[in-house]
Amino acid sequence: MIAMQYEITLPSDYDMSIIRHRVATRGHLLDDFAGLRLKAYLVRENAPVNQYAPFYVWDTSDGMAEFLYRGGGFQGILASFGRPVVQHWPGVAFRRGTASEARFATRRLVRLGPDDDPITAVAEATEEFEQRADGVHSTVLAVDPRNWEIVHFTLWAENTGEPGWEVLHLSQP
Repeated sequence: MIAMQYEITLPSDYDMSIIRHRVATRGHLLDDFAGLRLKAYLVRENAPVNQYAPFYVWDTSDGMAEFLYRGGGFQGILASFGRPVVQHWPGVAFRRGTASEARFATRRLVRLGPDDDPITAVAEATEEFEQRADGVHSTVLAVDPRNWEIVHFTLWAENTGEPGWEVLHLSQP
């Protein structure tokens, strides 16, 4: 499993109805994409910037490669916004929660200290992750071994008050 996200930061005066229309008319195109477990189409408005920041969970790197550089859909992002940095993290765990809808998304990054043992840190994060899986739509735990960060990404039924994004559409092949 691989978690992936790119963030397209837009000017503060950008008409976000353009993004909403884009998702409303194109979001369904990945509803049956091979190798994709989940794609959350995310936006953040006026807080403090406008942003379009889709988040993906891939079952394998083949699906991710098909999407990103084999003509499977990313070319639309390239044509509209240029080439954003694509963050990606090897997955540790994925859980479906009890909520039937996803309306809000959060991402929490925890950077390991220079003396932190990654085995212990991931084990502790996994234990916390198991507790977080209840009452949410879905949640992902992943690790960035380049920067030694643990990534907690969660889709919630309601806004939690934490910094995050609104979910416009959810593809779940």
